[in-house]
Amino acid sequence: MKRFLQLACALLLPAALLAQPTALEQALFNLPDVIFKKIDTPKGFEAAYELSIRQPVDHQDPGKGYFYQRAYLSHRSFDAPMVIATEGYNVPFNRMYELSDYLDANQVDVEHRYFGASSPSSLDYGYLNLEQATADLHHIRELLGQIYGKAWVSTGISKGGQTTIFYRYFYPDDVAASVPYVAPLNLELKDKRIYAFLDTVGSDACRDAIRQVQLRLLKERDKVMPLLRWYAKGAKESFSYLTMEQAFEYGILEYPFSFWQMGFDCDAIPDAKKDGLEKLLDHFVEVVGLSFFNDETMQGYASHYWQAGTQMGYYGYETDDFKGLLKVLSGEPSAVFMPGKAPMTFEPTLVRKVSEWLQSQGNRFIYIYGGSDTWSATGVPASDKVDAHWYVLPGENHRTARIRNMSEEDQKKLIGELEAWMGE
Repeated sequence: MKRFLQLACALLLPAALLAQPTALEQALFNLPDVIFKKIDTPKGFEAAYELSIRQPVDHQDPGKGYFYQRAYLSHRSFDAPMVIATEGYNVPFNRMYELSDYLDANQVDVEHRYFGASSPSSLDYGYLNLEQATADLHHIRELLGQIYGKAWVSTGISKGGQTTIFYRYFYPDDVAASVPYVAPLNLELKDKRIYAFLDTVGSDACRDAIRQVQLRLLKERDKVMPLLRWYAKGAKESFSYLTMEQAFEYGILEYPFSFWQMGFDCDAIPDAKKDGLEKLLDHFVEVVGLSFFNDETMQGYASHYWQAGTQMGYYGYETDDFKGLLKVLSGEPSAVFMPGKAPMTFEPTLVRKVSEWLQSQGNRFIYIYGGSDTWSATGVPASDKVDAHWYVLPGENHRTARIRNMSEEDQKKLIGELEAWMGE
């Protein structure tokens, strides 16, 4: 019996030793406001953890309550730099950013407040603003900065790239450099630079092919709508925020925006004068369809639309080409759909201040845009008054405007610029 107990203890001892906290786990344990659990480790890293970070609903008045913000920490070394990825939406998994590999850096990927798991129990949208969202990031920077003392770089894609820009504006000393990808800086609720872009991007033939698809679907709406209703039924899509007729017309107006944003092929556009209606509909559904306007999407993007309709600005749709063909939309409809159909109270003061700051004081930024991406229309304009760099990739779109798709020469140049700033 004694030998059995000795053997059992000997077998249990390695497991007990393995269960001892690592240096990183001990450091995380010592931080206030942080709960962590181990997750799968990405390739090239030593460990990874999902973090729940306690944040005030109102950073100016902690008495308003708290919520837990989700983030993912991927660890290489205490001696490596840190990339903080500033998301614009929910983050249901540990998303890896290419910049972390190029810099051989640690990474913390931060879900945006009021998205996914990072929401207070009561959604008071009055506290969903850029001042609060960037204060969340600053709090995380202060916490993890106690563990990671090397240079920090912020980055984000699309709305996450916008968050990168605003974070730097409010907390210019938190990071050594910022790299927003495909990030618009909209200056109006319906920024008209979008219209000018859609009128000139690509070839005349491609833009005309897009317009012909729009016209054909509108002219044959009596045949189109029953097919779309059956499609929506099969996909279990519901439409109560918008009616099906509204969703259809919004989809028609959205089609060119999405086509260029996501990089669809001009050669794949059906011939609106020769091809069958079902072929046109298959293409339309692939590019945008009605799913962008169903109830599930409206709910999922509610916080996004709140921010666009109050502080961040957005875009609208021109309807002049479709007079007499639109039944439920007219004028210049907004692409913002406020949660609960709340009124839009867009205040442009902040975005205009940020725009002016970027042009005169926005140093150590690297902007990456796709030349064919619709959102490049409202990108941050180049300025020779700041120490910043712009990379516009010809022919690339919202999904492909990345460092990995640059020439080897540009890749080396970009990383060299970053490393120089990080070493200052």
